[in-house]
Amino acid sequence: MAKLNIDQKTVFGLFSDKRSDFLIPDYQRPYAWSQDQCATLWDDIVSFAIPEDNEHGFDEGEEYFLGPIVTFRNASGQLEIIDGQQRLTTLLLLLRAFYARFIHMQDERSQTTRERIAQCIWKTDEFGKPRQDQLKIDSEVASDNDKHEFLEILKVGEVSNEHNSRYAQAFKFFKDEIGNFIEKYPDYTARLAIRILNNLILLPIEAESQQTALRIFSTLNDRGLPLADADIFKSQMYKYYSDKGEKDDFITRWKQLEETSQETFTSSRNPLDELFTRYMYFERAKQGIRDTSTIALRDFYEANGYALLKQDETLDNLESLLDFWIRVNNQEGFDEPILRKLYVLGHAPNNMWTYLTSVYYLHNRDADGNLEPKSFEKFLRVITAFIWAYSIIRPGVNALRTPVFPEMIGITRNTPVNFENHRFEATAVDAQYRNYQFTNGRQISKSMLVWWAFQDADQKLLDSDLKLELEHIYAKRRAQFEDGLIRKENIESLGNKAILEKKINIRASDYRFADKKSHYLGREAKSEQARKGTANAELRKLAASKEDFVEKDIVARNEQILHMFLKELNDCGLLAN
Repeated sequence: MAKLNIDQKTVFGLFSDKRSDFLIPDYQRPYAWSQDQCATLWDDIVSFAIPEDNEHGFDEGEEYFLGPIVTFRNASGQLEIIDGQQRLTTLLLLLRAFYARFIHMQDERSQTTRERIAQCIWKTDEFGKPRQDQLKIDSEVASDNDKHEFLEILKVGEVSNEHNSRYAQAFKFFKDEIGNFIEKYPDYTARLAIRILNNLILLPIEAESQQTALRIFSTLNDRGLPLADADIFKSQMYKYYSDKGEKDDFITRWKQLEETSQETFTSSRNPLDELFTRYMYFERAKQGIRDTSTIALRDFYEANGYALLKQDETLDNLESLLDFWIRVNNQEGFDEPILRKLYVLGHAPNNMWTYLTSVYYLHNRDADGNLEPKSFEKFLRVITAFIWAYSIIRPGVNALRTPVFPEMIGITRNTPVNFENHRFEATAVDAQYRNYQFTNGRQISKSMLVWWAFQDADQKLLDSDLKLELEHIYAKRRAQFEDGLIRKENIESLGNKAILEKKINIRASDYRFADKKSHYLGREAKSEQARKGTANAELRKLAASKEDFVEKDIVARNEQILHMFLKELNDCGLLAN
């Protein structure tokens, strides 16, 4: 069991400890506290330390808890900060602002408090005298161009008008607030500072290793984004490129990678982790790994001392892979048939297609990052048909690993993707389709209907950010008040459902078909009554050709979808002979 050193401490107790030598490691994020956050902390502290503007109303036994600090002691003996970086940085800037103000205050209490603050900011000699060239904290944050300004502020206690980093803004804010406090309560100032030192409480948790500290942080953190695996990877790559003398170039490339990933993988909590995950499957495939119990992302890249991250081609490949997914998201750089298939895959029942496609792209791209169109189109068609069918036969993304992982390996060995060992029996697909409950809550329902919509050659490509919902052509409300359905379950069959833009679905959902038609087709008029119809080509055709949509139409359309889907599986070579 991992050993933990946990001991509640005051601000003074934590920082003045001889063993306190903090390091903000290179993989951490830059300082991010705004002036509003600093103001909230300041107001809370003042209200706590000087309750109701009465310094004598304070109970010395009261405590104000600031939160945990998670660290581990690295090979150099420093306490690397995993959680609490923002709080520790802010506290040190606050203490340095007090120290700077106390220079001009000669009373005994102020000078005594100043000496105690000095023990928190600087290391001390054996007599307790501060060594003002040795701070209690250092920063190596790779993506923080202002870290040297932070350290300089702690050393000299001054900022110029040209300094506009978040560190400078926080320091100036605290210094101004302390100045205002001195003018209003000159006799309270030392008491305020000493109560910050003695009554503000932190919970330092020192783990035995970085991995343990990160695990603790992930468990404790509920205040924002936890430290991502990619932050650790950045640390390793930063060291590698720094040793090569390419530190600045790496920082620029990493920043671009980070910003673009956030724009591209918008649904992911940690976009860069998503990029590294997609790349991991390519490296797994090259290594011939078939094991379906995938190890954690960090554990994969940690192998052999993070050897994979210390290769020039890794960053090149990550940039190329990200560029590919940018083009997919932006619907550009591909032929129309490919864009249509990518759009359908964008509504897949799970994310496995993104990993499979990432492997295909990285192995088959040319020097310019392009793919041979016809081969790529065929690949997309095959994986769509397979994933859709497998999701009906054996629901669950984990089940897909068994047939997909060998295909990933095959891609890196130039073997066609054909799922040769996992082909379907037509009778099994037919039976499962008929018995499957395609409820609106199941993603495969929308997946099937998006696929079906694009079987129509007249269906135009839709914007990737268009919000689609599932429409009951024969309205559920209609079924409640009419006896038009012999089999009530037909109301939820795919034959009665279609994709429809959210705004139109809201307007059309409860109407009879005769009324729905105007919503599907829209209304052309040179007035405020004009209304855009649906972009679903099939629904427009139904509205133009039918006066009503009844149960026999549901049954016929359901059979048509099933027939076309079985034909697609057969054409893709996915049905057993």
